[in-house]
Amino acid sequence: MIDLYTWGTPNGRKISIMLEEVGLPYEVHPIHIGEGDQFKPEFLAISPNNKIPAIVDRDNGYAVFESGAILIYLAEKTGKLLPTDPQARMDTLQWLMFQMGGVGPFFGQTHHFNRFAKEKIPYAIERYVNETKRLYGVMDRRLEKVDYLAGDYSIADIATFPWVARWPWHGLDNGLRDYPSVVRWYDAIRARPAVQRGYNVPASDQEIPAP
Repeated sequence: MIDLYTWGTPNGRKISIMLEEVGLPYEVHPIHIGEGDQFKPEFLAISPNNKIPAIVDRDNGYAVFESGAILIYLAEKTGKLLPTDPQARMDTLQWLMFQMGGVGPFFGQTHHFNRFAKEKIPYAIERYVNETKRLYGVMDRRLEKVDYLAGDYSIADIATFPWVARWPWHGLDNGLRDYPSVVRWYDAIRARPAVQRGYNVPASDQEIPAP
């Protein structure tokens, strides 16, 4: 059994999707980040960087924070969605790091300056939207050649999909239509039952937007 500490954000949804995909039982502990739950001492004992998601594996009492590390941990625990072949494994980890170092931080800044900043700062909006478009271009060129980011469906796709699912926030000129290979990939993942279940954790009325 996995205790999952999470909220309805792209990083949180990575882990609930992963848990649904690998079939591990889990209990959800909502961490309401708008109300400051992430700063409570009991959560900081699990996630010292006060960020969701985090897990505790009841099989051994081990706590893991940082979404990329959690994905690797769960993949290794179950033997699923992270290849054992050295080159295929490295392909998967490269694209996971692409999400962790590029897609997550830059899409997140785009969300902030486009939607949440009290002051609209044209320079910041242009900077982060342009980088978001560039990252979509990288994904699109990759997905012209392969079905999924690392070839086969993997933790790299699970990490990236919830961020792309917020495409309406990204200031794209034509939505996802300028990235047809991303659309094909997005539709394939969006149709997976485990993704649909995991995206709705904690339970809400949010739907995965169509491209």
